[in-house]
Amino acid sequence: MSSIDLAIFSSRISAVCDEMGAVLKRAAFSPNIKDRLDYSCAIFDSKGNLCAQAAHIPVHLGSMAYAMSGIIERFDWHDGDMVIVNDPFLGGTHLPDVTLIAPVFYDGALIGFVANRAHHVNIGSDSPGSMPISSSLEEEGIVISPTKIIDQSVLDESLLEKLAHSFEAKGDYLAQVGANKSGVTRLTELVTRTGVESYLAQLNDLNAYGRRLAQAELSRITPGEYEFSDVMDGDGITSDPITIRCKLRVSKHGIVADFTGTSAQVAGNVNCPLSVTAAGVFYAFRCLLPDYTPACAGAFSVIDIIAPDGCLLNANYPAAVAAGNVETSTRVVDAVLGALSQADVTLAASASHGSMNNIAMGSHDSQHPWDYYETIGGGMGASVNGSGLSCVQTHMTNTLNTPIESLESHFPIQITEYSIRKHSGGEGLFYGGDGIVREFEFLSDTQVTLLTERRQHQPWGLNGGSAGKVGCNWLNGELLAPKVSLQVKAGDRVRIETPGGGGWGEPNS
Repeated sequence: MSSIDLAIFSSRISAVCDEMGAVLKRAAFSPNIKDRLDYSCAIFDSKGNLCAQAAHIPVHLGSMAYAMSGIIERFDWHDGDMVIVNDPFLGGTHLPDVTLIAPVFYDGALIGFVANRAHHVNIGSDSPGSMPISSSLEEEGIVISPTKIIDQSVLDESLLEKLAHSFEAKGDYLAQVGANKSGVTRLTELVTRTGVESYLAQLNDLNAYGRRLAQAELSRITPGEYEFSDVMDGDGITSDPITIRCKLRVSKHGIVADFTGTSAQVAGNVNCPLSVTAAGVFYAFRCLLPDYTPACAGAFSVIDIIAPDGCLLNANYPAAVAAGNVETSTRVVDAVLGALSQADVTLAASASHGSMNNIAMGSHDSQHPWDYYETIGGGMGASVNGSGLSCVQTHMTNTLNTPIESLESHFPIQITEYSIRKHSGGEGLFYGGDGIVREFEFLSDTQVTLLTERRQHQPWGLNGGSAGKVGCNWLNGELLAPKVSLQVKAGDRVRIETPGGGGWGEPNS
């Protein structure tokens, strides 16, 4: 199969994922999905190997790619089925991210799966926004083990009612169902045009091509062992620093990312299931590959991961993981990029803001219940290619900001400031990007949870560039801890100042 034919085939199946995402966005009700675009879509083969994905959320797709096979082996699949799951220890990320998986049959034979994952702002936690300062998984909400929500085209209405806490939430679940149905239809049409044997052969060729590309590009890294450590601010229960240690072993056969020496799993919620750690590693190396590299299993097959059982990055059930998906995954990327910089400083960017700067809020008052959650961008790290961007999401998230008009029309909130945090990026030959200032004024009594990082340890610079500024969280002018839950009154203001990115290179004199 020629490279041109492979490129066309890769674009065709990727377009199926793009259309699934468009359906989900247009049909969803909540700002988290329709405005922030906190969702992802992908296609897998009949064994659960990744075939294609849209350019959505890296932490979603990398974790699905790592653990899909274990989920599909649990079921006797039929046409019209759909499985729902959010268990972080069975291929999930954290409980708000709910995945729906649908099989694709052709002439009675199972030929693959489509799947989408979307963030649900209320997954049953007592804490509004379902991102609590937790110390066990059960505090974070409802754990959905892989379960058929649709069995041979029959929807389990009782399960949907149990999961959906509002009309809006029900609409989001049904939007996910619709996205998968769209994916099944479009993939079936593609197989009909190409023929099933040709389709499966092209999948094999695509994976072989992805593997060759990855081997060729990653073989440019000088063989050897490269180690880097980074530190997290704490787990929300204590402020004790938490170490992430990464050793990369690079050879002509591939790369091993070894996290031996990383801190043991902690009492708070910054723990990661191994699938989330894998997502961070896959993403970091995907950034080194050409844009035209297909997003398939073959492209990741040259990377192996070691994370000792029971450590922060391979935590055991029922560890709390709500912030592991959003905060620790991002810092896994920092550790991998830091190790790559030891091999060749031009391979890696300086540290970006290193946090998704999460804020969850709402009220479970019986008369006016509401839940909201968002992530806030910051400064991108600089690199040999130039200065970092300001006020952007980086690495493991790819969501948009919620437009102020949407936020204020849905919830009792006003945004009193939304601006660039000037001079928060690190200096250097190339500057780190600046962070963001976002200030919320609450119009009614509200419970607020902040899960943030880089409030105590600066985003590092490279090659003589200086570090970016740490972030700060404030309540009515008083400094808050990086991770905190608090009850605010009408008129109170929470101000979040996100970190800047690290600089790169010695400044010009």
